[in-house]
Amino acid sequence: MPSHRIFAMRFSDVYPLYIKKAERKNRTKEEVDQTIRWLTGYTQAGLQKQVKQGNDFETFFAQAPAINPGSSLISGVVCGVRVEEIEDPLMQKIRWLDKLIDELAKGKTMEKILRK
Repeated sequence: MPSHRIFAMRFSDVYPLYIKKAERKNRTKEEVDQTIRWLTGYTQAGLQKQVKQGNDFETFFAQAPAINPGSSLISGVVCGVRVEEIEDPLMQKIRWLDKLIDELAKGKTMEKILRK
């Protein structure tokens, strides 16, 4: 079965779109970065290195230091699909990130987004 197109998309191409989506709703780049770091375990320097290197989503998540155990609490619908029901582990991680950015843009508090 062919892999999804999104797996080969460069994270550095999508990252500015995450920021733009958040900023349109009066959220900040720092909050986007904090959300990504929470999910992936990257440091700020590590996150910036991923952006600079232009790695695809597959590499971005493969090199992530540690997916947050709290990510299992992420639920809801992204692109018409319930994120907790996605079977492909990489696709689920990508959709978790999409869901977190959606929550940020919808004005949820950082405590709720980061499942505290």
